[in-house]
Amino acid sequence: MQVYLDNAATTPIDPLVIEVMVEAMTKSYGNPSSIHGHGREVKTMIERARKTVASLINASPSEIFFTSGGTEADNMAIVRAIEGFGITHAITSPLEHHAVLHTLEELEKEGKVHLDLLRVSDTGVIDLAHLEELLAQNPKTFVSIMHANNELGNLTDIARVSQICQQYNAIFHSDTVQTMGHYKHDLKELQIDFITGAAHKFHGPKGVGFLYINGKNKIKPLLFGGAQERNMRGGTENVYGIVGLAKALELAYADMEGHQEAVQSLKSYMREQLIERIPEVAFNGIDNDKDALYTVLNVSLPPSDMADMMLFNLDIKGISASGGSACSSGSDIGSHVLRGIGADPQRPSVRFSFCKYNTKEEIDYVVEQLEKLYVKS
Repeated sequence: MQVYLDNAATTPIDPLVIEVMVEAMTKSYGNPSSIHGHGREVKTMIERARKTVASLINASPSEIFFTSGGTEADNMAIVRAIEGFGITHAITSPLEHHAVLHTLEELEKEGKVHLDLLRVSDTGVIDLAHLEELLAQNPKTFVSIMHANNELGNLTDIARVSQICQQYNAIFHSDTVQTMGHYKHDLKELQIDFITGAAHKFHGPKGVGFLYINGKNKIKPLLFGGAQERNMRGGTENVYGIVGLAKALELAYADMEGHQEAVQSLKSYMREQLIERIPEVAFNGIDNDKDALYTVLNVSLPPSDMADMMLFNLDIKGISASGGSACSSGSDIGSHVLRGIGADPQRPSVRFSFCKYNTKEEIDYVVEQLEKLYVKS
């Protein structure tokens, strides 16, 4: 049996997304920067996709900029906002995705900002009181806090973070890659400066994403070389990826509640089965449904002599998942997130992440294989 439970890394493309992409590939091949009919046709497709994305997240089309993915979008927001607004202080958490953490660390190495990391609990909850303390001491600050942690699945109340940032006149960027297409975002209600999305996290194609820039903010491009994206990103647009992204987000919003209910039931079922069948099993992150992604379950397994081989053994059984440890060993550099929450380095951790294509039968198979591994050990 082949089971894919690594949807937080990337999701299968929805067949309806493939359909619209193939149609665009076969019928529309002009360069969108060309002024002739073929070019104008393709340019119209991009702008239609932009309007679709903007309408779904309640933003203006002029605030949506297509990129190669979440990493580029994060880099563009962070680097250009800090430079453009003359910011000398930045705040983030030690649990952020490396697209954020490494970018801010590099800017600190270059002497462009002083970087403060927020305190976090042993379940990965970010200390917002600490955020207020730091902001009170440091005017003109850039704050980057992700909406949901990609390893633990913890959700952060970014509406509350936004309120705090507004109180201290800080610029607020949130990596929303793990929640875009899974939760509704209302950018008129949520006062935020920058958010990011990546199509392959919500059943769209890889290699395309977007950056939302609040209309009140003006920043310079990260990539130069052309007037594409209203002079904000040089380079011929990934037209078919953009078309696929818009369709994938449209499908995600069409039945978001039903999707959430179905996937949440799989996550809850797996948690219950693991507790019942594997003694001493535990879970990393917030272990409640309200404050955690319904798509992610980070399992802390009991110490084992084959801890280093856990993912390999699962792979042999046809199970795709991801994970890590709180320490480094061999080629495994370990998880900075697990280290950040002080996870036990003797316990192997596996992140199982779910989507609408997973089934209860697949969960039964995975739990059975984990149980067998522990019986043998």
